[in-house]
Amino acid sequence: MSRVSGIRDLRLGLGKDGDVPDDFLIARNPDGDSSLPYLVRIPLGPNGIVLKVREMWPRTTKVYCHRADCWPPEADIVERVGTRSCNRRGAAIELVLDRGRENRSQFVLTYVRGREAIFWQSARTTKQARPRVTLPRARAGGPASEPDVPRELEILVDVHERYGWKFSGQQVTTRRAPLAVGDYAVESDGEIVAAVERKSLEDLSSSLLSGKLRYALAELSGVPRAAVVVEERYSRVFALRHVRPAAVADAIAECQARYPSVPIFFAETRALAQEWTYRFLAAAAHEVRLEAAGEARFGSLPKAGPAPAAPATTAEVRAWALEHGYAVSDRGRLRPEIRSAYEQAHRASG
Repeated sequence: MSRVSGIRDLRLGLGKDGDVPDDFLIARNPDGDSSLPYLVRIPLGPNGIVLKVREMWPRTTKVYCHRADCWPPEADIVERVGTRSCNRRGAAIELVLDRGRENRSQFVLTYVRGREAIFWQSARTTKQARPRVTLPRARAGGPASEPDVPRELEILVDVHERYGWKFSGQQVTTRRAPLAVGDYAVESDGEIVAAVERKSLEDLSSSLLSGKLRYALAELSGVPRAAVVVEERYSRVFALRHVRPAAVADAIAECQARYPSVPIFFAETRALAQEWTYRFLAAAAHEVRLEAAGEARFGSLPKAGPAPAAPATTAEVRAWALEHGYAVSDRGRLRPEIRSAYEQAHRASG
């Protein structure tokens, strides 16, 4: 699998295996000498990831985590929650649990003073997780102090682009090349990883109504990151004279619904469209570097192994007891000897 196809799988939330994530588990750490009293099993991939943690949830501050040796065979599980999604993005794991509150969190691999550190955080404890990233000011694409980050971004400009942008106000070098998709692009390891299609409002409306833009969007959706940028404000759509404005607005909405991974951005002016394209392509190149680094970092984390089976519910034990001739009530708690008989029977059959 190439880096680009692997990145595309991650962007779609499939990971490498495409498996539906199992339950998120929290257990007591059997190592009594450890300052981290809990273990968590993150349902990422077929074997999961196990970490030692200080708290059961990041409620007031980020929770420090550390690599664990393994998930204990007879773990003392204190909490088991269903998982809606568990995806890896760059140097972070984004976890969404199947409950109403305290359901969204993120595990981030970062570095503190040159040493690896793992933090578990939620929206309450941090506004946005950007591992090893500072917000760009004059320069986009991450700090120049990061390894393997070029000081200037190289943007490919399609050879058929007339009066192309020069990006003279940014730290950019441009190179004209035949692009199979988009008018401006950045590449990694010889493959296009982000592309932008540039449109004037008139070109946008004509290509929408002729159906040409739909084919372009289909091609752009095959790129890990892509967008269409328009050198005009959206309100100008309703001032078009030679076409019916409502038809253009409907076509824009239909294209966004059909190709949600390719946004159509209205940048108001040519200069702002150029600035937005520069920032978008620089951010895309940086995300690709993060995802490549994340592949290596998460690949070295300890694996938890298959998730243990969930304990039988009271209803399941009651149905088994009735089927095997035990006297049980229709409701309420079951006698301990009934549950013990159930466990012995299934332990023998397993």
